[in-house]
Amino acid sequence: WESDNFIGSLPQNNYKLGNWVDFYFSQRLKPQLELAKKSSKLSAFECPYEEKILVNLNRILGTVSPSLLHGDLWSGNYLISQSGEAFLIDPATYYGHAEVDIAMSQLFGNFGNSFYEGYFNVNPRKSGLNERIDIYQLYYLLVHLNLFGLSYKSSVTRILNTYF
Repeated sequence: WESDNFIGSLPQNNYKLGNWVDFYFSQRLKPQLELAKKSSKLSAFECPYEEKILVNLNRILGTVSPSLLHGDLWSGNYLISQSGEAFLIDPATYYGHAEVDIAMSQLFGNFGNSFYEGYFNVNPRKSGLNERIDIYQLYYLLVHLNLFGLSYKSSVTRILNTYF
């Protein structure tokens, strides 16, 4: 989290910025959108204007107190040893909104009800959670679009069209 790292094989910048929305847009969404356009996985027409993205991110995400994130928290990065110990692997750590890890954990399966009940007992569910989950899953879907191809495009364009 104190330096740049990777999400899969793609670089992930962690430059400190003054607020969460600016960080999330410039360090997460913008690089992936640009990569998708450069590789022709998305057209310029399919990518909203930066100003529109920022206005809507501010409206949807608001002010966030940063938390240390795993950054790639999905069921494939959660392992149980033969002795029963839990391990999280393949981190792409940074500071951001705690709901980013919740969003990623739900993108490709989930961790079961008790995990989410425990999380929301500590961090109560707030209004607009489903919108924020979509917005946070957009980053990971863009990463998958850029790494693995067009099978992720419809999910990306659905979120772009819905929120931006």
